[in-house]
Amino acid sequence: MSVVDNSKRPIIIKRKKIIAAGHHGGAWKVAYADFVTAMMAFFLLMWLLGATNEKQRKAIADYFNPTITINRNSGGGGSFFGGDSPFPEETLAHNGVGASNPLPEELLEQAGKSDGGNGGQQSEEERAARAAEEADLEQAQQVLLGAGGESILLDKALTHVLTRLTDEGLVIEIFDIPGEPLFIEGTSQPTEITKEIAAMMVRIFKLVRNEVALNGHTQAVPIVALTDSTWSISTARAMAMRQLLEQEGLGGKRVQRVTGFASRKTIDRDPMSYRNNRLELILLRSDY
Repeated sequence: MSVVDNSKRPIIIKRKKIIAAGHHGGAWKVAYADFVTAMMAFFLLMWLLGATNEKQRKAIADYFNPTITINRNSGGGGSFFGGDSPFPEETLAHNGVGASNPLPEELLEQAGKSDGGNGGQQSEEERAARAAEEADLEQAQQVLLGAGGESILLDKALTHVLTRLTDEGLVIEIFDIPGEPLFIEGTSQPTEITKEIAAMMVRIFKLVRNEVALNGHTQAVPIVALTDSTWSISTARAMAMRQLLEQEGLGGKRVQRVTGFASRKTIDRDPMSYRNNRLELILLRSDY
């Protein structure tokens, strides 16, 4: 019986190679970058809300969501805004007023002054005057709608009226309802309900000394129409309301402006809706 020679057997050595953990990826960095970007946009939005008035905020919103194409080349600049500032509403192509309003720089200066000239401190007189004006506008709104008492408007007329307080002043919106238009269709001839509302508005306006602005709006016309008559009709209807107000005793010097916006500022998704036929009577704040 032979003996196995163990000295000739191969020696097998097993070594475990420890490899460092692989790269886990940078997905967290992408998520963190998105978070930082969102926070930056949020604080930018908060700054804009605090540094601008309602008119300027509306101009910014209209710039990024225009109802018609904006002329970006009118300023001759090669920048993103084409030479125009997005802040003033007057730079939008669909505005129906002239160029007599303040320049963009002036509007921005006014926004900077809204917190006061001395380090954001308003004088006691300015604060008191603004508070008194705010109280007057709120009182006019309450008397108009009968908050806490009897309304100066008849129930039938109230169905045509909405009000809101804005940076511009007290906006009184008068609009068509089914079966009771403010004007005879396609004309600027007021109906009886419009004449009644005008008389009631003068009673409200005599409670305060604020100047008045009138805006006319109409529904859109079909594309097949040969001419767009909405400009002339909206302006004529605003003028007709001015004449009614003056006939009822409103001083002509209190009317600051009369503007027709055609169908450029609709409030209904359907531009041809009757709800877009409306007038805006605005008791303006003293700084407008």
